[in-house]
Amino acid sequence: MSIANSIRAQIPPIHPEGYPFIGGFALISLVLFWLWSPLGWIGTLLTIWCALFFRDPVRVTPVREGIVVAPADGRISMITRVLPPAELGLGDRPLPRISIFMSVFNCHVNRSPVAGRIDRIAYRPGKFINAELDKASEDNERNSLVISTSNGRIGVTQIAGLVARRIVSFVREGQTIGAGERFGLIRFGSRLDVYLPEGTSPLVSEGQTAIAGETILADFRLSDQGRTYRCD
Repeated sequence: MSIANSIRAQIPPIHPEGYPFIGGFALISLVLFWLWSPLGWIGTLLTIWCALFFRDPVRVTPVREGIVVAPADGRISMITRVLPPAELGLGDRPLPRISIFMSVFNCHVNRSPVAGRIDRIAYRPGKFINAELDKASEDNERNSLVISTSNGRIGVTQIAGLVARRIVSFVREGQTIGAGERFGLIRFGSRLDVYLPEGTSPLVSEGQTAIAGETILADFRLSDQGRTYRCD
């Protein structure tokens, strides 16, 4: 393999949703170079950042019945039990919820946490407060999916944040989806919530870094009540 091919193999592909934005940043950079070269270099750095934001790397998803994988890259910011949003139709009792916060430096292509059938897609307009705040799950603009599996129904909610202003969905109701398959993205910083069936124990901890389609959040076949964590 040539050096050029080796370098290309290390560069992740760009999701088509990002091409207009990358092109816009590149055009502005050219104008800035014409005005004053230092500004042009700043524009070039922002263009590179935009390309990295819309990267869509290949992921290796563990395939086994009962596994729940992370739907997003980012930091696991909260693990709690809360009432799911009413539009999900998941009942009126608190359920385990895992929240993943995506910074503007994370890959923002979202992947299905499980294999199953998409029973419901519910969009709700709202505010754009800090996605790390707990109340963002209720107040912010969001788009939710309910996926039916043989182990129960799972809710996954894309939540807009301070910078995010556009939630994009690639799927439709009634569609069958595999674990790790792409179902949408959020532009420029946001959060995803995963609502697990009653009795499910998370296999991750707050502060842990998640990788979409690869990190295992839960396993319906395990009872993990006694697990503890050490932070080094």
